[in-house]
Amino acid sequence: MKNLITRIGDEVSLAWTVAVKDVKVYYMTPPMIMFGLLLPLFLFFSFSIKREIGVDVGIARLLALTTFFTASSAGPVIIPLERRTGTYDRLLAAPMGLGTLLLGKTLVGAFFATMVSMVPLLIGLLALGVTVADGWLLAVGIPLASLAFSAFGLVFASIPSQSVGSIMMPSTLVRWPLMFISGIFIPLADMAPWARILAYISPLTYAQDLMNHAVLGAGFLNPWLDLFLLPLLLVLFLIPAARLHQRARVLGY
Repeated sequence: MKNLITRIGDEVSLAWTVAVKDVKVYYMTPPMIMFGLLLPLFLFFSFSIKREIGVDVGIARLLALTTFFTASSAGPVIIPLERRTGTYDRLLAAPMGLGTLLLGKTLVGAFFATMVSMVPLLIGLLALGVTVADGWLLAVGIPLASLAFSAFGLVFASIPSQSVGSIMMPSTLVRWPLMFISGIFIPLADMAPWARILAYISPLTYAQDLMNHAVLGAGFLNPWLDLFLLPLLLVLFLIPAARLHQRARVLGY
């Protein structure tokens, strides 16, 4: 048991080291700024302009959009850049498991999304008079959603390519439909039953519903269901990500 605890502690330490390294090296690169920071803001303002929504509703939607696009962009940006420079090969050769490496990459995206989401939240709280209905739920919900979406991005990062564009293209083709069928622009309560079934397919739906509970004090689903599904989605995304990255490793990427 003691050896197991020591091993787990070593793996967590290695994952943390990978995360810290990526934070220092890649956070301010142009692809991360474009896909992880500017894209969710442009999307929100493009689809919200001239729509009669309250500031608090807008902040809740922007938080969900930010965690979704920012967190899921980290892996597809960082990993192909590391493949190009050979850093990824050195990490795979290091004395750590592939799961540990992917856990570190997941933390990178989660950190970035959490930090970026603080910007609209603070603006809303300090400048626009937004009040948060449940601060505890918000403090838990943003990191959970960020972790799940970061793992989601790692699935696409398994594509054997050294080009960020080659990975971001299929990633975008999947993320945009998931955004449109979620409850971001049309609340779940206003959807037709068949459309609501489609919305349940999108992981963004549960983050949006959780943000509604946290900021507005009301959502469509049970908040405990959202809190249960987001960690479950984290695991469900990490499993295929690990298998696909192992396959890419076998192919020499």
